Amino acid sequence: MKNRASVRIRRAKPSDLKSLLDLLHLLCSIEEDFVFDAKKQCRGLEMLLDHESSVVLVAESENRVVGMCSGQLVISSAEGGYSLLVEDVVVDTDRRGQGIGRDMLDKLHQWAEGHKVVRFQLLADRSNDEGLAFYRQLDWQRTNLICLRKKKGNYSQR
Repeated sequence: MKNRASVRIRRAKPSDLKSLLDLLHLLCSIEEDFVFDAKKQCRGLEMLLDHESSVVLVAESENRVVGMCSGQLVISSAEGGYSLLVEDVVVDTDRRGQGIGRDMLDKLHQWAEGHKVVRFQLLADRSNDEGLAFYRQLDWQRTNLICLRKKKGNYSQR
């Protein structure tokens, strides 16, 4: 088992894109609603890296990216303030169970505090038992809300 102390959490940079895409490919393999498309995911990552209301964090060990997570600010009318939409929480399979995911989310929480975030929210695949157990362990709670989506071009006109 690798030493957790040798893992550094930092902001991602453009030179990390290849590693981030590899991690997203891993994540898409366990999510039923998403299909990996390197071109689309690269464009999304570039947008996240370049936007002032978002952050992408990586866990780095021995000059290798072994985990990532991202967050984006959204305005919550229900909360009357910023909410952080947490996405893309993923750790290399061989590095799971070492506290890396927890460390990344702790660092994301610190970033959010600096932006006056009042609520965190995330989507998780309902069949990802390992991921759901991880979030429960960190006191994330299920809501009665469900996620709905509609892709561009599927809008009906009345």
